[in-house]
Amino acid sequence: MVTSVPVLLNTLLYAGVGMVVLVVGFVLLDLLTPGKLWEEINDKQNRAVAIFAGAVALSLSIIIAAAIHG
Repeated sequence: MVTSVPVLLNTLLYAGVGMVVLVVGFVLLDLLTPGKLWEEINDKQNRAVAIFAGAVALSLSIIIAAAIHG
């Protein structure tokens, strides 16, 4: 299978945009919820917050993938 350079560049561009949107969404989640998510997950070992953050990250990933796919 031969992959052209523009197709490869488009794929990398969409992957980069998707990652940036995911990080921005996670930062917004951290700002909108009380407390600091990373501190709760890492220092206090709060599994409920970790599951919640993971569910939000997965949901954002699905939405971003659907938006990019069209």
